[in-house]
Amino acid sequence: MRILLVEDEPEMVSALRAALKRHDMVVDHAGTLLEAEGFIAVDSYDAILLDRQLPDGDGLSLVPRLRSTKNTTPVLVLTAKGDTADKVDGLDMGADDYLAKPFAFEELLARLRALLRRPAPLQSQFIRAGHLVLDVGHREASIRAEPLSLPRRELLVLEALMRRTGRMVQREALMEAVFGLDDEIQSNALDTHVSRLRRKLADAGVTINGIRGVGYLLRETT
Repeated sequence: MRILLVEDEPEMVSALRAALKRHDMVVDHAGTLLEAEGFIAVDSYDAILLDRQLPDGDGLSLVPRLRSTKNTTPVLVLTAKGDTADKVDGLDMGADDYLAKPFAFEELLARLRALLRRPAPLQSQFIRAGHLVLDVGHREASIRAEPLSLPRRELLVLEALMRRTGRMVQREALMEAVFGLDDEIQSNALDTHVSRLRRKLADAGVTINGIRGVGYLLRETT
């Protein structure tokens, strides 16, 4: 499960990231509205935890902008503004839930689980880079409209890289995206998958570059 945490208080960020990771959640952190919009533009999330009082404005202003682009990611507002009127404003603007600070982490988890149980709208999401297209909903890739057959783990590597086209993806993040907690993983397993992908993407208008021991970057060449 991937969560975007939009929060500017360092102590709150540290506590929430540590607690969420203990429950096997991958957490990306944005400290401003601008950073949050940057993350959302290149990645998708299972849920967004959103503070209201951010350095560059009211976090709540992000919600209607998301909804106007048909982004239906569940948004749970976390804020010190806990009056009834504030909660009503948040829900009316499109937030899915509203939790006032201070709160018990157990309640936050319960609310997250409730949000994620709600059925999501059926839709395909397409990610494009060079001549390569990935249909996330149907788990299919193609180059110049020709189907590209990929094993499950190579497809997961490709998705993780394409979601951050032009940006380095850390090895740890790729491992989390590709392998389960109980998988027996050889030390070179990730590199093997990337090597096979490189060969299959020779005519896709993209390259996969790596920094040894750090991570990989998918870049458009066309």
